[in-house]
Amino acid sequence: MSQILPMQQASIREQAKAASPAQAMIQTHNLGKSVPTLEGRLNILTDVNLTIHAGETVAVVGVSGSGKSTLLGLLAGLDLPTSGTVLVNGISLTDLDEDGRSQLRGQMVGFVFQSFQLLPSLTALENVMLPLELKGETKAETMARDFLARVELSHRLDHYPRQLSGGEQQRVALARAFVSTPKILFADEPTGNLDRRTGGHIIELLFELNRAQSTTLVLVTHDEALSQRCERTLLLEAGKIVAQR
Repeated sequence: MSQILPMQQASIREQAKAASPAQAMIQTHNLGKSVPTLEGRLNILTDVNLTIHAGETVAVVGVSGSGKSTLLGLLAGLDLPTSGTVLVNGISLTDLDEDGRSQLRGQMVGFVFQSFQLLPSLTALENVMLPLELKGETKAETMARDFLARVELSHRLDHYPRQLSGGEQQRVALARAFVSTPKILFADEPTGNLDRRTGGHIIELLFELNRAQSTTLVLVTHDEALSQRCERTLLLEAGKIVAQR
C-alpha cells in the first residue's frame, strides 16, 4: 500500500478546494466487511454500492446490528473493507496505508460521535483548537473562539468536559468538527446521549453549520427527526442497502 507523499498531500488539498455539487464526494463499489467467528465468517456488510455527492446530506438508518456504524467507519477510512473499494473525492482509501488515510482525514474530514470524544484534560477552547494546531494553523485560538461563540459557548471556554452538560459537550464537539471546514462530516448517533429538547438544539446547530459550509454530511441515527432533515435516507438491513428515500 502507498503512503501519501507531499505531492499527493497537495493534490488532496487542491481536490478538496475544487469539489463541486455535481462531484461524487464518496463512492463505494461492491463494499463488503466480514469477520471470523467460531461458526465461520460473519458478513457485516455485503456488496454496498453508493454514491454521495458533494454537499449532500445523507442519513443511514436501520436496526442495531444492521451494519450502520461499520459502514461509517469504512467510508471514513477508520477501518478497511474485506472486499470492494471506497473512494473519497476520487482517492481510493484501500490504496493508502494507515498514515495516508489519517492524513486524508486531516485534510477533508470531521467527526461527531454519540459519546462526544472530547479530551478530558483539555478545556473546551483547547479541544476545539487541537485539530487546527495539528494542521499548523497560526490563528487556531481566534478560530476556535469564533466557533465556540457560534454554538453559544463563549462563557464556557475554560471549562473542562466534566464541567459541561451533555448538550454543551456535544456543542463543543460540533465546533471542533466544523472549525477546520471539512469537506465531509461523519456523525455517529450525534443525539443518542441527549434528551429530546437538547437533541433538537444539536440538530439545528448541526444543519446550520452544515449549510454555512456546504459540507457533505453522512450520519448514522435512530432519530427519525434527524433523518428526516437529510436529503436522502439509506435503509440498511443485515448489511445491505435495501431502500433509499
